[in-house]
Amino acid sequence: MRNWNVALAALVGLLSVGFGAFAAHGMSDPKAVEWLRTASQYAAVHALAVLAVAGLARGGFPVVRGTSAAFLIGALVFSGSLVAMAFGAPRGFGAITPIGGLAFMAGWGMVIWAAMKRA
Repeated sequence: MRNWNVALAALVGLLSVGFGAFAAHGMSDPKAVEWLRTASQYAAVHALAVLAVAGLARGGFPVVRGTSAAFLIGALVFSGSLVAMAFGAPRGFGAITPIGGLAFMAGWGMVIWAAMKRA
């Protein structure tokens, strides 16, 4: 049986390493470097969060449905918008970045909800 959450988390983790490497070695514009570093950090943390949620679910922890999706959507929108701007997308594209941040927050809120529900 395929585990898409784990596969997508691994993809986000892989991309986060690439973003970080490109920030360190491939970009000269200081703002682009900052955007790529931020994108890399948030993507890496939330790739690990998806893996943790998958592990918790397998261990019997009652994870709220949609938690992994919230983290993955957050990575796509938050980190993706920063990467797009680093590679030349208009700065107005950053207007969607907070939507990704809200998705991250929703995911963490679902983890809190599941933890308190279990207690």
